[in-house]
Amino acid sequence: MTNNHKPALLTDEQMKAFIRDGVLLLQTDFPQEFHDGLVSQLNEVYNEEGNPGNNILPRIRDLQKVFDHPVVTGALTSVLGPDYLLHTHRHGHFNASPQPGGWHKDSYWGYDRMRNHHPWWAMIMYFPQDTPVELGPTGIFPGTQLLESRMFEDENPKEEVTAQGGAGTFALIHYDIWHRSTANVLGQPRYMLKFEFMRTTAPSAPSWDCRNPIWAPSKEAAAAESHQAVIWEETWNWLSGRIGSLADTQPDDAEAVERLAAALAGSDERSALNAAYSLAARGQGGIAALEEALRQENSRISRLAAYGLSAAGRGSVAGLQAALDSSDAATVCHAAFALGELRELAGAAVPRLAALLSGQSAEVRRQVVDSLGMIGSPAERIVPALIRGLRDEDNQVRFMAALSLLRLKGAAADAVPELAEALQDPNRYVRGHAAEALRYIDSPEAREVLFRELFNLRWCSDTTKVSTF
Repeated sequence: MTNNHKPALLTDEQMKAFIRDGVLLLQTDFPQEFHDGLVSQLNEVYNEEGNPGNNILPRIRDLQKVFDHPVVTGALTSVLGPDYLLHTHRHGHFNASPQPGGWHKDSYWGYDRMRNHHPWWAMIMYFPQDTPVELGPTGIFPGTQLLESRMFEDENPKEEVTAQGGAGTFALIHYDIWHRSTANVLGQPRYMLKFEFMRTTAPSAPSWDCRNPIWAPSKEAAAAESHQAVIWEETWNWLSGRIGSLADTQPDDAEAVERLAAALAGSDERSALNAAYSLAARGQGGIAALEEALRQENSRISRLAAYGLSAAGRGSVAGLQAALDSSDAATVCHAAFALGELRELAGAAVPRLAALLSGQSAEVRRQVVDSLGMIGSPAERIVPALIRGLRDEDNQVRFMAALSLLRLKGAAADAVPELAEALQDPNRYVRGHAAEALRYIDSPEAREVLFRELFNLRWCSDTTKVSTF
């Protein structure tokens, strides 16, 4: 087994593959006895206690060694930055069914949110046993992380990638990719351990083993006819620390803008999405077309326009601020989303966003607290707004407010008393995010609150129904 704890960072080619496909299959090098031990513990826990759900990591403590492995830490550091977070939600999947599962994207615990094209979130699906295709590995449809619709009718598409491999194989996937369980025709136990991770800091420089900072398509991408090449380049630039990198990179050509605006309103999602990002590159003419589309009653067109505006740089901020005054909740949500993705470029929008925490729908309030955490500055205006979010009647507003305070780290120190109260929230994810926010704030007051809470809730991994003391 690899003893070097230094993260094994992804290469440029691996990062390009992840940006393009939304999935990488990687392999740890633990000895077979390690995996045999994990499977033995999983069999015992599942047979005697059922699925441990969010408690799987403390219940089977050897799993932590997996997430300390340099191949795993290197992959996560490369995609999510060095201070990524292991999320409160984690789940072990047991599959012995001869029938495949349905294609789906994972939810945000009921939060019907606008999904980030940029990799703020990722998942690892870890297979502790040898998993040939006959044992039902997870199936993943590469390149669908950007698409809301399935865009495929065949339940067994030829493009499907399965996470088959020896014990220790794991799939690193973009959180929003389409995936499913495949048929376990052997009928033997198959475990897949799913863990969620999130970026806590927006990228300021490449966090992978970057040898060439300039985007150039991989050989596979160059050989393929793709409608997403402009989005791949924008994502590469974003991961390299560039905000709004498409701004003014193409001529503000009226004929081209008109053609792209028509494609944006078309029924083909891939072409429409490409048009949205392409308009972001076309100067003020492209931004004006996106602003008009943002206000469309058709929510799909409005949402796609928001993605384009989020990549258009500083020139889109004024129009997005104006859209916050719309009477249409979807338009407001989409505008707030794009402002969040523009981060510090959208600092002037903070007062108007904060005002939306009063008298607006829960959907709007959820998006607002999310976006405020991404903008991050000025903290003296954002932290009080997020404290209000912690007190909201909607539990999803509360857990997104705690998550946003986490992203602010030490700048959110004034929220420690409210985060301490949030540790008693009835929602498990509000409590989880509040605890993590205290950890990232890392002030003496935050540490005192957090340590007291963690010791009070100490989990004994040896306590079971047959061994209570």
